[in-house]
Amino acid sequence: MMTSFFDQFMSPIYLGIPLMALAFILPWLLFPSPAPRWLNNRLLTLQSWFINRFTAQLLAPMNIGGHKWALVLTSLMIFLITLNMLGLLPYTFTPTTQLSLNMGLAVPLWLATVLIGLRNQPTAALGHLLPEGTPGPLIPVLIIIETISLFIRPLALGVRLTANLTAGHLLMQLIATAAFVLLPIMPTVAGLTAIVLFLLTILEVAVAMIQAYVFVLLMSLYLQENV
Repeated sequence: MMTSFFDQFMSPIYLGIPLMALAFILPWLLFPSPAPRWLNNRLLTLQSWFINRFTAQLLAPMNIGGHKWALVLTSLMIFLITLNMLGLLPYTFTPTTQLSLNMGLAVPLWLATVLIGLRNQPTAALGHLLPEGTPGPLIPVLIIIETISLFIRPLALGVRLTANLTAGHLLMQLIATAAFVLLPIMPTVAGLTAIVLFLLTILEVAVAMIQAYVFVLLMSLYLQENV
């Protein structure tokens, strides 16, 4: 029996094996690989069209140097969307509700973009810490503020993804519990609550896709500043 609404966000362990490892493998098992044929089926065609359109839109504003990240960013997008969507199914676990996982994705990628900027264009990368035309007395303060804003970027990425998914899942569970409790007492109100739950589920599907896209989009913007 669930003792707390937040128990659903704990990393489950079955027979001593963390199920988060199984969740990591599922995206690669669900998506089919392209076949060496002239014509593919509808699923492969739709999958290829989505990947091509997303990659073209994501890399359009970038320089040529940023195009090397196409495979990483596209794979990350598909990976996050799959994990978020699978977490909406009954009796499943959403790994992206864990802040440790999201920070584990955000920090290395963010650090890679910073190191690329320091290696390729160190003057421009350091110039972001101090806006042009800043008065002399404000220079130390602005450098500290810009440095803090730089290091807070991966935290913002991880917390944004975690908070949105956690809040949505928790709200769905609260409304579902209310509908279940009200069913024998006030069936009409329980029916209206179930309709609200259905609409919220549709919203959560959109949030699962949008948050994955926002995560990758912000990472591409950080990359764009450093290439």
